[in-house]
Amino acid sequence: MGKRILPVGKQNFKEIRQNGYVYVDKTRYAWELARTGLSYFLSRPRRFGKSLFITTLESYFSGEKDLFKGLYIEEKENARGDDAWTEYPVISFYLSGGDYNSPVGLADTLNNVLESCANKYHLDWNSISAVTLPVRFRNLIEQLYEKTGRKVVVLVDEYDKPLLSTMISNPEQEEKNRELYKGFFSVLKDMDGYLKFVFFTGVTKFTKVSIFSDLNQLIDISMDDEYSGICGITEDEMVSAFKPEIEKLSEAQNITREECIANLQKMYDGYHFSKYGVGVYNPFSLLNAFTKCDFGSYWFESGTPDILVKKLRQSKMPVYQLTDGVTAKESVLKDYRVDDPDPVPLFYQSGYLTICGYDSRFKNYTLRFPNDEVKYGFLDSLANDVLGANSNGKIPGINKPVSRNMQNDFIE
Repeated sequence: MGKRILPVGKQNFKEIRQNGYVYVDKTRYAWELARTGLSYFLSRPRRFGKSLFITTLESYFSGEKDLFKGLYIEEKENARGDDAWTEYPVISFYLSGGDYNSPVGLADTLNNVLESCANKYHLDWNSISAVTLPVRFRNLIEQLYEKTGRKVVVLVDEYDKPLLSTMISNPEQEEKNRELYKGFFSVLKDMDGYLKFVFFTGVTKFTKVSIFSDLNQLIDISMDDEYSGICGITEDEMVSAFKPEIEKLSEAQNITREECIANLQKMYDGYHFSKYGVGVYNPFSLLNAFTKCDFGSYWFESGTPDILVKKLRQSKMPVYQLTDGVTAKESVLKDYRVDDPDPVPLFYQSGYLTICGYDSRFKNYTLRFPNDEVKYGFLDSLANDVLGANSNGKIPGINKPVSRNMQNDFIE
């Protein structure tokens, strides 16, 4: 058996499968969602596998059956007989990259996707492009349907990146990007006859963005128990899929296998995205820990959104509220309003807080830091920067400098 390759930083299903990377099978979720023919939205924190899931859907609807050998979806699909592995036209928007501070950045990105798709399916781009951007989108969908005889799949990854990347640095452009979205994606609203499946992902669900108001058939599955394990790695998945890596990490740290798993749980586990759903590990940190054979703070150190820092500064929230736990209604956690001073929804959607309890009587969720990586990362860095700690490391309401031991005192 050759050396196993972990997909650290890899977000493309085809690349992972073709190059022999270790893959945790999430195709059950793709199969179940695809069968409905509906439109969905999924919110998860950054680096949690949203893009990987989108590319899984893209490969499935493109009929790339060789990529699914040995996976859950292969047996299910093969059982369909003559209808198996039907290839549908797919329009995929990957919006994590782009200069969205530019006046034409978002428009150019969307237009390039449409043009590339038209070329892929050998459509006449000139006949599509001689109109406004939203009408081009509509024309492309209609022509794909007419040429292939099959309904169209629309996949949108990181829809909120053009908004989050401009909200702090260029609010005027953020508003323009929001307006562009309003006209562009509202095209999908009355095109059910042409659409097979629609799926959006993002970190944050902006209440006033048109895809959630105009496109009212978009079903938010972000907090559904059924899909709580769609991104991230569950305990069972970790133990079964990464046995060699757990053994290797145990040896490198000179600890037992049981101690290794316990340390992984403390550092990277603890994320819950629904009332009673399965908990998951942070996949980015877990894969890095296995690769580097060390329990580092990989996800936290990979960056903190500017908007989160700004919201915390504005909120004046005492640190003990975050460490002791906060409560919130589901409607508050699902939606984000720019003018809302409460940072809790953004904290939750960004992965810095997670669900740790649910009160069915009052329909309240309790949220806390998910694990040691986030807890210590926040208290060692963000708390000092955002919540008003002075140069001696003191935080308002706490009478002595913050240290790891002291953090345990008022968190545990």
